[in-house]
Amino acid sequence: MKINLLLLILCSLSSIGFAQTKIGGYVKDTNGEAIPFVNVVFANSSEGTITNDDGSFYIQSDKSYEQVVFSFIGFQSKTVELESSTTYKMEIVLEEEENALSEVVIYQGKTSKKNNPAIDILKKIWENRRENGVKKFDQYQFKKYEKQEFDLNTIDSALVNSRIFKGMEFIFDQTDTNSVTGKTYLPIFINEAVSKVYGDNNLNKEKEILLGNKNSGFSDNQTLIAFIKDLYSEYNVYDNYLQFFDKSFVSPLSTTGVDNYNYVLADSTFIDNKWCYKVVYYPRRKNELTFKGDFWVNDTTWAIKKIKLQVTKSANINWIKEIYIEQDFKVLNDSVFLITRDHFMSDFAFNKKEESRGVYGKRTTLYDEYEFDIEKGSAFYSKRADPYQEYVYDRDTTFWENNRLEHLNKDEKQVYSMLDTLQTVKAFKRLYNIGSVLASGYVEFDGFDFGPIFSTFGFNDVEGVRVRVGGRTYFGRNDPWRIEGYTAYGFKDNKFKYGIAGKWLLDRRNRLIISGGNRRDVEQLGASLTNTNDVLGRSLASSSLITVGSNTSLTNINLSTLALELEPFKNFNIRIGGSYRTLEAASNKFSLAYFTDEARTQTANSIKQTEISTSFSYSPGRKTTGYGVDRTIINDGDFAQLFFNYSLGVKGFIDSDFDYKKVQLFYRQPWQVGGFGKLTSTIEVGKTFGEVPLGLLNVVPGNQTLFSIYGSFPLLDFYEFVTDSYASFHVEHNFNGRFFSRIPIVRDWNLREIVSVRGVVGDISEANQLLNASTSNPVLFAPDEQMYWSYSVGVGNIFKVFRIDAHFRGNYFDNPGARSFGVTGSFGFYF
Repeated sequence: MKINLLLLILCSLSSIGFAQTKIGGYVKDTNGEAIPFVNVVFANSSEGTITNDDGSFYIQSDKSYEQVVFSFIGFQSKTVELESSTTYKMEIVLEEEENALSEVVIYQGKTSKKNNPAIDILKKIWENRRENGVKKFDQYQFKKYEKQEFDLNTIDSALVNSRIFKGMEFIFDQTDTNSVTGKTYLPIFINEAVSKVYGDNNLNKEKEILLGNKNSGFSDNQTLIAFIKDLYSEYNVYDNYLQFFDKSFVSPLSTTGVDNYNYVLADSTFIDNKWCYKVVYYPRRKNELTFKGDFWVNDTTWAIKKIKLQVTKSANINWIKEIYIEQDFKVLNDSVFLITRDHFMSDFAFNKKEESRGVYGKRTTLYDEYEFDIEKGSAFYSKRADPYQEYVYDRDTTFWENNRLEHLNKDEKQVYSMLDTLQTVKAFKRLYNIGSVLASGYVEFDGFDFGPIFSTFGFNDVEGVRVRVGGRTYFGRNDPWRIEGYTAYGFKDNKFKYGIAGKWLLDRRNRLIISGGNRRDVEQLGASLTNTNDVLGRSLASSSLITVGSNTSLTNINLSTLALELEPFKNFNIRIGGSYRTLEAASNKFSLAYFTDEARTQTANSIKQTEISTSFSYSPGRKTTGYGVDRTIINDGDFAQLFFNYSLGVKGFIDSDFDYKKVQLFYRQPWQVGGFGKLTSTIEVGKTFGEVPLGLLNVVPGNQTLFSIYGSFPLLDFYEFVTDSYASFHVEHNFNGRFFSRIPIVRDWNLREIVSVRGVVGDISEANQLLNASTSNPVLFAPDEQMYWSYSVGVGNIFKVFRIDAHFRGNYFDNPGARSFGVTGSFGFYF
């Protein structure tokens, strides 16, 4: 918790080592038109850059240079003398080469896909991509050093003198200049990690053992560390698509690259005694998830030696103004190249204006001590150790001096000491507390958190205005036990509600947890098809402030639970639990009544039920942080989920009313569809064996709110369809602006297209129909004649935070009060 906002308010003083040569400016032709993608290189060196879409450039070096060379195919190269080591606002004019008009036509703008030597080289890379790197060996191992850093950028007098930093002005005494963008910056956070990586290509297994971790001012905060690590997840430039920030960027080495990039053969030379070609590439169209940059490739193995990737400013991605990647590879032998250095930098900002402030996020990863074909065996990869070793986060100075693969510079070293100073400043403490509340939803006290504050107010037709207060025990992020609870009051029904739960981590290695609790509240049953007895869980449908029509079909629930859960191997959970609940209608306009005799003359209005359940869940690819009883998922929505639940209703135990058996299966799978965005599919099936009343049947989840709730049917009212056996699907595809990016004017808005379709088919037995005595739902309808379905079209990324969906009903228009059309919306912060 406290991650995103906290990173924006932490600052520290740094001692700076100044670069020797800094230049910047624009490159134009003789007509005054900007020339993008021009090579800008310091004379007699390999240090350089490529101009942006608007012809602008910036480059700096720790060395002193007297000349800089500008070159681009179709234009005369130009060498400029540097009169000063710091030269900004340069205006460079390139002239066309004589008799090179045809070359200008070919290479300025869209390049030819035929008779292009750069594309011939690209095809050779495709043919040889499987022979590169560690995948060529049966087994591999190497040492990895990773350094992440966050810097506050675009430091000027307005920022220094702003009220928000009153009392902290000393942190701005010294700043540095970024080597890619030329902007001033101030380091605010640094994290270092050293690990040993083992892999077996025959077993398709990989294991990473963390040897040491250190960061500025956050001790062993695994949540922050894992957040940063996931933010810059691993990628392979040889893949067709590079995935980060929840987006799929087309790799310049992709087999579909010729449809997305222009390629130019720009240079050739020896690198580490290997003859290499330099290929410059840039996008064919704006507003797509593509890069500009260059790469050096060996002329015999066709393996990449160096590559630079920079996302163009027009790319459809939020909150990020700049992404820059560098990778270096070394020669192991005549046929194998291994990655040695990976540098990733992004500029987080509210907008993409040149003068806007933001935060640089930088990750530098170095690889060394490669060893191959040392077999470890399958037991090595499957063995589970205690996941949290405290000493790993408390390594001494000697360890870091011996294990860093790259020395810290002066300003990076200073970050470690400055946060301690800031924590004594009252102004900083105020910012920290505000950021903490906004990020986590809790107000922190010693050993106790008050909240979540965002659940304080609610409304429904039974309770009217609802006020809720709650809290939890919190001594640290790795607490082995936790107690949480709440109380709420409805101003219409004049009743207090409450919930309390506790859980205890008995074994950290296998995550053996015992939990239990009790809740008395008003609940909207049937908010989802697949559900468990979460003692403190309460859906948005139960107290949404904005709804479509009235909703009085709420239930008073008194639920007690006791459960034991285990994670025998990573991301596979087993849970065995028991529950006892009483259910009765929360208003006189709704009824859960059922007949209690065969003559159907006597009824009961409340249900008492004991239930024993066993569930299995598997989430391959899920990433979590924390080693206590609570963990935080850091890649929510990016992994598959498979869930199976078997429940047994036990009649007579603690006055329980019914015997039944229930099985449920849930499967959700996200699919990255390359440049066409992300598809999410969900399948749910279930069946209840035995005679049960309305309160224990499977209600198809309607949605009478104006909020988009995944897994619900937005044009169904609550209890419109009720089943004892069902099968449903939901498919949603977000095209991430694939089509909007091709429409003039519209593409500048960076909107994203979303389409979805959902359906459900089910049945209800005659015995369960006859058992029902509900006065509000005298006849229970199931979608048994044909599958009920609806489809939706939506537009996302409106003002970067809002999404709106239009929903269309496909059938069952004759149902009482059926809605054929509806609109819902949602808010969210997405890249």
